[in-house]
Amino acid sequence: MDDSFDRIRQEVVACAKCPRLVRYRGTVARERKREFRSEEYWGRGVPGFGDPSARLVVVGLAPAAHGSNRTGRVFTGDRSAAFLVRAFHAVGYANQPTSVHRRDGLRYQDLYLTAAVRCAPPGNHPTPSERDMCAPYLEREFRLLRNARAILGLGGFAWDAIREAAPKAFGGSPPTTPFAHGACAPLGGGRPLLWASYHPSPQNTNTGKLTFAMLSDLLARIRSSYEGETSGRPPEREGVSC
Repeated sequence: MDDSFDRIRQEVVACAKCPRLVRYRGTVARERKREFRSEEYWGRGVPGFGDPSARLVVVGLAPAAHGSNRTGRVFTGDRSAAFLVRAFHAVGYANQPTSVHRRDGLRYQDLYLTAAVRCAPPGNHPTPSERDMCAPYLEREFRLLRNARAILGLGGFAWDAIREAAPKAFGGSPPTTPFAHGACAPLGGGRPLLWASYHPSPQNTNTGKLTFAMLSDLLARIRSSYEGETSGRPPEREGVSC
């Protein structure tokens, strides 16, 4: 049977493969945060969201306990989302600068947003084994994103996830490029470039480790790496570089 984004979404929402994450996401959804006490939390796996024809794919860490785990949409309803989506909007990937709830009218153009792990982890720290359990979802999304020219990992954890998943989906060998903000790794001719950024967490943005200018400039640089190419998969050519 052919795969589809809808099939992946259904599987992610129903997924219960990681007992630690299932317990935690459920506990948070029942207890709730004081300011969101009147809301019904999502409390399940959070699927990817965006343009299925996207040339840019962005991969985050995992849902935030009171962000995506509450709202049910990736990077929605918390401070990381506010920072990230404002940058997407500034560069032209989003129709609005805010991401507050699932029905707020947000749309992405030429961008697909997903995560390395699909359930909220305790302390925002999923384990490598939990990332491995979610890896097939990421690989399947990559295979469906046939126009992908660039894949951006937000943080070192997501960077490791895309370095493993992208070669399986697109071909090529796993790159050895270490994580750094602005790092770029080619997979080879006709394949997307892999990019890295610091994660837009308050820990990074409040300290100035990641500024709005740094993120928006990187997004613009990534866009310029493929802008002007015709639609369809990248042309088969050798020497594709960052």
